[in-house]
Amino acid sequence: MIYEFEGRTEKEAIDRAAAELGIEKNEFDVEILETQRSGLFKKGYVKIQVHTDEPAEGNVKPAPKQTVNPRQAELSAGTENFEKNLTAFVEGMIERMGYAGKVSILYREERKLGLKIDSEHSSILIGKKGKNLDALQLLANIYAGRQGREDIRIILDSENYRIRREESLVRLAYTVADRVREGKNSVLLEPMNPFDRRLIHTTLNDIADIETKSEGEGLYKQVRIYYRGFR
Repeated sequence: MIYEFEGRTEKEAIDRAAAELGIEKNEFDVEILETQRSGLFKKGYVKIQVHTDEPAEGNVKPAPKQTVNPRQAELSAGTENFEKNLTAFVEGMIERMGYAGKVSILYREERKLGLKIDSEHSSILIGKKGKNLDALQLLANIYAGRQGREDIRIILDSENYRIRREESLVRLAYTVADRVREGKNSVLLEPMNPFDRRLIHTTLNDIADIETKSEGEGLYKQVRIYYRGFR
Protein backbone atom coordinates (compact mmCIF):
# COMPACT_ATOMS: atom_id res chain seq x y z
CA MET A 1 0.00 0.00 0.00
CA ILE A 2 1.04 3.61 -0.55
CA TYR A 3 0.39 6.45 1.91
CA GLU A 4 1.36 10.13 2.07
CA PHE A 5 2.44 12.15 5.12
CA GLU A 6 3.81 15.61 5.82
CA GLY A 7 6.05 17.11 8.49
CA ARG A 8 8.27 20.10 9.15
CA THR A 9 11.26 17.81 8.60
CA GLU A 10 11.83 14.44 6.96
CA LYS A 11 12.22 12.84 10.41
CA GLU A 12 8.94 14.31 11.65
CA ALA A 13 7.08 13.05 8.56
CA ILE A 14 8.55 9.54 8.98
CA ASP A 15 7.75 9.49 12.71
CA ARG A 16 4.18 10.52 11.92
CA ALA A 17 3.88 7.76 9.33
CA ALA A 18 5.11 5.12 11.77
CA ALA A 19 2.76 6.32 14.51
CA GLU A 20 -0.36 6.55 12.32
CA LEU A 21 0.27 3.30 10.47
CA GLY A 22 1.22 1.48 13.66
CA ILE A 23 4.31 -0.16 12.15
CA GLU A 24 8.06 0.12 12.66
CA LYS A 25 10.15 2.49 10.55
CA ASN A 26 12.14 -0.40 9.08
CA GLU A 27 8.94 -1.96 7.74
CA PHE A 28 8.30 0.64 5.05
CA ASP A 29 10.15 2.45 2.28
CA VAL A 30 10.11 6.25 2.04
CA GLU A 31 10.10 8.44 -1.06
CA ILE A 32 10.47 12.23 -0.76
CA LEU A 33 7.73 13.84 -2.85
CA GLU A 34 8.22 17.50 -2.05
CA THR A 35 10.37 19.70 0.17
CA GLN A 36 10.24 23.38 0.97
CA ARG A 37 13.14 24.95 2.80
CA SER A 38 12.46 27.14 5.80
CA GLY A 39 13.26 30.83 5.56
CA LEU A 40 12.87 33.91 7.66
CA PHE A 41 9.23 34.40 6.66
CA LYS A 42 8.06 30.87 5.84
CA LYS A 43 8.14 27.47 7.48
CA GLY A 44 9.70 24.49 5.80
CA TYR A 45 7.90 21.19 5.25
CA VAL A 46 8.54 17.77 3.76
CA LYS A 47 5.99 15.57 2.02
CA ILE A 48 6.77 11.87 1.82
CA GLN A 49 5.22 8.79 0.23
CA VAL A 50 5.35 5.57 2.24
CA HIS A 51 5.38 2.15 0.56
CA THR A 52 4.63 -0.87 2.74
CA ASP A 53 3.32 -4.42 2.49
CA GLU A 54 2.23 -4.34 6.13
CA PRO A 55 -1.44 -3.59 6.84
CA ALA A 56 -2.04 -0.29 8.59
CA GLU A 57 -3.49 -0.47 12.11
CA GLY A 58 -5.15 2.95 12.02
CA ASN A 59 -7.80 4.44 9.74
CA VAL A 60 -5.26 5.80 7.31
CA LYS A 61 -6.43 6.17 3.74
CA PRO A 62 -4.01 5.11 1.01
CA ALA A 63 -2.63 7.81 -1.24
CA PRO A 64 -4.81 8.32 -4.33
CA LYS A 65 -3.54 6.57 -7.42
CA GLN A 66 -2.30 8.95 -10.07
CA THR A 67 -2.42 8.16 -13.74
CA VAL A 68 0.33 9.59 -15.89
CA ASN A 69 -0.15 9.98 -19.62
CA PRO A 70 2.78 9.35 -21.99
CA ARG A 71 3.42 13.09 -22.42
CA GLN A 72 3.67 13.57 -18.65
CA ALA A 73 6.02 10.59 -18.39
CA GLU A 74 8.21 12.07 -21.12
CA LEU A 75 8.36 15.46 -19.36
CA SER A 76 9.15 13.76 -16.04
CA ALA A 77 11.98 11.77 -17.61
CA GLY A 78 13.32 14.94 -19.23
CA THR A 79 13.30 16.78 -15.90
CA GLU A 80 15.04 13.87 -14.19
CA ASN A 81 17.76 13.79 -16.86
CA PHE A 82 18.21 17.56 -16.65
CA GLU A 83 18.64 17.46 -12.87
CA LYS A 84 21.07 14.55 -13.13
CA ASN A 85 23.16 16.33 -15.77
CA LEU A 86 23.06 19.61 -13.85
CA THR A 87 24.31 18.08 -10.60
CA ALA A 88 27.07 16.29 -12.54
CA PHE A 89 28.04 19.60 -14.17
CA VAL A 90 28.34 21.39 -10.82
CA GLU A 91 30.31 18.49 -9.34
CA GLY A 92 32.61 18.68 -12.36
CA MET A 93 33.23 22.40 -11.77
CA ILE A 94 34.10 21.75 -8.15
CA GLU A 95 36.45 18.94 -9.15
CA ARG A 96 38.21 21.20 -11.67
CA MET A 97 38.71 23.71 -8.85
CA GLY A 98 40.68 20.99 -7.08
CA TYR A 99 38.13 20.02 -4.45
CA ALA A 100 35.79 17.09 -3.80
CA GLY A 101 32.09 17.70 -3.35
CA LYS A 102 28.72 15.99 -3.66
CA VAL A 103 25.81 17.89 -5.22
CA SER A 104 22.19 16.94 -4.57
CA ILE A 105 18.71 18.42 -4.98
CA LEU A 106 17.87 20.65 -2.01
CA TYR A 107 14.36 21.73 -3.04
CA ARG A 108 12.07 22.15 -6.01
CA GLU A 109 9.82 25.18 -6.36
CA GLU A 110 7.97 26.79 -9.24
CA ARG A 111 10.59 28.15 -11.66
CA LYS A 112 13.32 27.48 -9.08
CA LEU A 113 15.60 24.54 -8.33
CA GLY A 114 17.83 24.44 -5.25
CA LEU A 115 21.07 22.45 -5.20
CA LYS A 116 23.09 21.60 -2.09
CA ILE A 117 26.87 21.20 -2.09
CA ASP A 118 28.29 18.90 0.58
CA SER A 119 32.06 19.21 0.86
CA GLU A 120 34.86 19.30 3.41
CA HIS A 121 35.92 22.50 1.65
CA SER A 122 32.57 24.31 1.91
CA SER A 123 34.14 27.48 3.34
CA ILE A 124 36.35 27.80 0.25
CA LEU A 125 33.54 26.97 -2.16
CA ILE A 126 31.34 29.61 -0.50
CA GLY A 127 34.12 32.21 -0.49
CA LYS A 128 34.18 35.67 1.05
CA LYS A 129 30.65 37.08 1.20
CA GLY A 130 29.53 34.08 -0.88
CA LYS A 131 31.28 35.26 -4.05
CA ASN A 132 32.63 31.83 -5.02
CA LEU A 133 29.18 30.30 -4.48
CA ASP A 134 27.65 33.09 -6.58
CA ALA A 135 30.14 32.39 -9.39
CA LEU A 136 29.32 28.67 -9.36
CA GLN A 137 25.61 29.52 -9.33
CA LEU A 138 26.01 31.82 -12.33
CA LEU A 139 27.73 29.08 -14.32
CA ALA A 140 25.03 26.59 -13.29
CA ASN A 141 22.35 28.97 -14.61
CA ILE A 142 24.26 29.45 -17.87
CA TYR A 143 24.45 25.67 -18.24
CA ALA A 144 20.71 25.35 -17.55
CA GLY A 145 19.99 27.96 -20.22
CA ARG A 146 22.07 26.07 -22.77
CA GLN A 147 20.02 22.98 -21.96
CA GLY A 148 16.87 24.88 -22.90
CA ARG A 149 15.84 25.56 -19.29
CA GLU A 150 15.85 29.35 -19.23
CA ASP A 151 12.50 29.06 -17.42
CA ILE A 152 14.09 27.86 -14.19
CA ARG A 153 16.47 29.62 -11.80
CA ILE A 154 19.20 27.54 -10.17
CA ILE A 155 20.10 28.32 -6.54
CA LEU A 156 23.28 26.83 -5.07
CA ASP A 157 23.76 26.55 -1.33
CA SER A 158 26.23 24.95 1.06
CA GLU A 159 26.15 24.69 4.85
CA ASN A 160 22.85 26.68 4.80
CA TYR A 161 24.83 29.77 3.80
CA ARG A 162 21.94 31.36 1.88
CA ILE A 163 19.54 31.23 4.83
CA ARG A 164 22.18 32.46 7.28
CA ARG A 165 23.07 35.26 4.86
CA GLU A 166 19.41 36.32 4.50
CA GLU A 167 18.93 36.50 8.26
CA SER A 168 22.18 38.47 8.66
CA LEU A 169 21.18 40.98 5.97
CA VAL A 170 17.72 41.54 7.47
CA ARG A 171 19.31 42.29 10.85
CA LEU A 172 21.82 44.59 9.16
CA ALA A 173 19.06 46.47 7.33
CA TYR A 174 17.09 47.19 10.51
CA THR A 175 20.22 48.12 12.49
CA VAL A 176 21.41 50.59 9.86
CA ALA A 177 17.89 52.01 9.44
CA ASP A 178 17.79 52.80 13.18
CA ARG A 179 21.19 54.48 12.96
CA VAL A 180 20.10 56.52 9.93
CA ARG A 181 16.89 57.60 11.65
CA GLU A 182 18.80 58.69 14.74
CA GLY A 183 21.36 60.71 12.77
CA LYS A 184 18.92 61.80 10.02
CA ASN A 185 21.61 61.00 7.46
CA SER A 186 22.54 58.13 5.10
CA VAL A 187 24.76 55.04 5.15
CA LEU A 188 26.26 53.28 2.13
CA LEU A 189 26.47 49.50 2.53
CA GLU A 190 29.13 47.17 1.11
CA PRO A 191 28.84 45.99 -2.53
CA MET A 192 26.24 43.23 -2.88
CA ASN A 193 24.89 40.94 -5.56
CA PRO A 194 21.37 41.62 -6.97
CA PHE A 195 19.65 39.11 -4.66
CA ASP A 196 21.18 40.60 -1.49
CA ARG A 197 20.38 44.16 -2.61
CA ARG A 198 16.77 43.23 -3.32
CA LEU A 199 16.48 41.74 0.18
CA ILE A 200 17.67 45.02 1.73
CA HIS A 201 15.21 47.03 -0.39
CA THR A 202 12.20 44.80 0.41
CA THR A 203 13.04 44.60 4.13
CA LEU A 204 12.92 48.40 4.51
CA ASN A 205 10.29 49.09 1.88
CA ASP A 206 7.40 49.61 4.33
CA ILE A 207 9.24 51.88 6.79
CA ALA A 208 7.80 55.35 6.25
CA ASP A 209 10.82 57.52 7.07
CA ILE A 210 13.50 55.31 5.46
CA GLU A 211 14.37 55.01 1.77
CA THR A 212 16.91 52.92 -0.14
CA LYS A 213 18.58 53.11 -3.53
CA SER A 214 21.28 51.19 -5.39
CA GLU A 215 24.43 53.01 -6.47
CA GLY A 216 27.33 52.03 -8.71
CA GLU A 217 27.89 50.01 -11.85
CA GLY A 218 28.22 46.32 -12.64
CA LEU A 219 26.87 43.27 -10.85
CA TYR A 220 27.98 44.24 -7.34
CA LYS A 221 26.32 47.59 -6.57
CA GLN A 222 25.95 49.25 -3.17
CA VAL A 223 22.71 50.04 -1.35
CA ARG A 224 22.39 53.45 0.29
CA ILE A 225 19.97 53.63 3.22
CA TYR A 226 18.91 57.20 3.98
CA TYR A 227 16.50 59.19 6.07
CA ARG A 228 13.56 60.47 4.00
CA GLY A 229 14.16 64.11 3.15
CA PHE A 230 17.92 63.86 3.76
CA ARG A 231 18.89 64.15 0.08
